[in-house]
Formats: sequence, structure tokens, C-alpha cells
Amino acid sequence: MNLGKTGGLNEDTAQEIAIGALAFISNDPEQLGRFLSLAGIGPQEIREAAAEPGFLAGVLEFLMQDEQLLLTYTESAGIRPTMIAAAHLKLAGGVDYLAQY
Repeated sequence: MNLGKTGGLNEDTAQEIAIGALAFISNDPEQLGRFLSLAGIGPQEIREAAAEPGFLAGVLEFLMQDEQLLLTYTESAGIRPTMIAAAHLKLAGGVDYLAQY
């Protein structure tokens, strides 16, 4: 993983994490169906949706809503669970809305 000079994730690394998470979700038909339902898209629309701003952040948000899924993915990817939150923050524009309240 490429970390920036300050130890934070760069945009490319955040995208790599999210794309890996999407691939992971796609390998489980039940989770993929749940994700697509929540995203409001069909399987044929994934590629197009993935190009939209915020889609990859949404993939990570989906993972963060299910602790077991999150832990299974991070273990298989060999990354710390906190990397998902850091990547989400980067892809969501760097604003942690929850920290403001």
C-alpha cells in the first residue's frame, strides 16, 4: 500500500482498497445482492456506477455497516480494519462528517 508522506492514504491506494472490497463483495451473491439493492442499481450497472463520484466510498461504507463482513475482507486482503475507514474518508472528500458533531 502506498501511504503519503504524512502516513495517510493517497487517492490511488484508497481506490485500490475500495476496488478490492467491491471484488470481495462480488464473490458472495448474497452480499452482492444486498449491496446492489442498497445502492439502487442492477448488476449490469456496476461498471457505469463505479465511475461515479462517491460510488467507491459507498462500497466501503457498505463494508463498515457489517463488522463480520469488514473483518473477513480485511483479513483476506491483509490490511487493518482501520484502513477501510481511512480509505472511505479519502474517497468521501476528506471530510469526516461524523467528527463534526
